[in-house]
Amino acid sequence: MNQFIGRMLTNRINPVHQTSHAGLWLVLLCALSSGALAQLPTDTSMSQSALHPASSQAQDIELLWWIMFWASVIIFTAVMALLAWGLLSGRRRPSVLSTTASMRFVLVAGVAIPALVLSALVGGSLMLGRSIASTPPPDALQVRVTGWMWWWEIEYLDDNGEVVATTANEMHVPVDRPVAVELASGDVIHSFWVPRLQGKTDMVPGKTNNSWFTATETGEFRGQCAEFCGLQHALMAFVVVAQPEAEFANWLQRQASPANTPTTEAAQHGLEIFEQNCGQCHRIRGTNAIGSLGPDLTHLASRNTLAAATLPNKRGHLAGWISDPQRIKPGNNMPRTLLSPQELNHLLIFLDSLD
Repeated sequence: MNQFIGRMLTNRINPVHQTSHAGLWLVLLCALSSGALAQLPTDTSMSQSALHPASSQAQDIELLWWIMFWASVIIFTAVMALLAWGLLSGRRRPSVLSTTASMRFVLVAGVAIPALVLSALVGGSLMLGRSIASTPPPDALQVRVTGWMWWWEIEYLDDNGEVVATTANEMHVPVDRPVAVELASGDVIHSFWVPRLQGKTDMVPGKTNNSWFTATETGEFRGQCAEFCGLQHALMAFVVVAQPEAEFANWLQRQASPANTPTTEAAQHGLEIFEQNCGQCHRIRGTNAIGSLGPDLTHLASRNTLAAATLPNKRGHLAGWISDPQRIKPGNNMPRTLLSPQELNHLLIFLDSLD
């Protein structure tokens, strides 16, 4: 028995040796993670990444993010290096710090340095928040965005605050011009977020919040509701289209005009079908459809997506959405529309003319 116990004590694993290997594995894992980060894809097409900024405000947010990231990397690397050094040196020549040296180490590394780092990062964050929440310039484009379950109403305002044009789920803005966004909610709490253009701003029923940004490049930027708002929260997205000033002016002029008058018998029949079946909820300016419960569809064909960026705006997808919206987006407020194949075809012909 004594010989057996002796062999067990002789062959047991050295705790220091085992822990040193764990520390080395942690350091190796950190290096591999850094390498994986460098291999992340750089395609920014419709990306919802704040690390690919397309506005002056988003550039400031990205800068603060990278400062925090590299500060974390440096601190983590330093801690892992100290851990590895302590494990390896302790294995060769065990030593014990004096009480005074231990206290100094804890006060410097555990109190003073973290306090300085956190103070700098919190200070930078507060300064950034104050900057991006500042009052927009007086020449800013005025846009009102109202969140509904689960879509976005977008209204363009003139200098007197009067509505010039109304659209849904797709916001067009000019490049290099400030855009002031007035944010409200018609039902529950939502949150307006376009990661490549600006940070999140909540939309609270009964309260108006404000945000603003200046797009610095052309393109399409996907936005998302960032506050859980019900069953279809994940499918409550929108698109911001940044374009040159002249193109934006032409687009806004078209959006402010009433719908095109049907030019064919099929399109005219489609308008009649729309007024009978859809006009109680949707509005098409220039027709008898004056509903306000759903999106304004005056220029539906000019939009790139349907159902709050859930589907591409193609004829087949539009037919499926009209026929059975609950299958695509369960819980939304639009009921099924029961039409014959010919009626559906004529309705699609009419809707295709709304550019």
